[in-house]
Amino acid sequence: MRATEKAYIAGFLDGDGSIHIRLKPNKSYRFGFQIAPSIVFYQSVKEINALRCIRDLLKCGYIRKRKDGIVEYILGDSKSMLYLLDIIIPYLRFKKRQAMLFREVLNRKKSIKSASDFYHLCKKIDQFQDLNYSKKRKNNSQMVKRYLVKEDLLTP
Repeated sequence: MRATEKAYIAGFLDGDGSIHIRLKPNKSYRFGFQIAPSIVFYQSVKEINALRCIRDLLKCGYIRKRKDGIVEYILGDSKSMLYLLDIIIPYLRFKKRQAMLFREVLNRKKSIKSASDFYHLCKKIDQFQDLNYSKKRKNNSQMVKRYLVKEDLLTP
């Protein structure tokens, strides 16, 4: 991929994209919560071709039309997201800190061995609240800690 294409994708993400990780309660997971990372590009349905162009360059992810006239290009698997970050981080301006934190979380997620490891990773994920101006985040490391203590997976 040419440098201009990488810079274009980075600029698009900086302006009309989102880098975030959610903690979702899910009892089927080992520690009661799912770590759900995603990178999403947004655009009006009238401009869907811009997202198709990015998808064709990256050769991963999928496009979804919402009912409100917005189209999302979503990357949700770790391999695709790490690939994207590796090629665009040097070009990011506004979301560089989120991208660096995101990459760190994805890499640390692979090495979770204990409830304590999981809790500390959740504390790292909490940092997205400030970086992304998230006001509605209700699942955070404190909620995870309460669950882990209640289930005797973590000592208070």
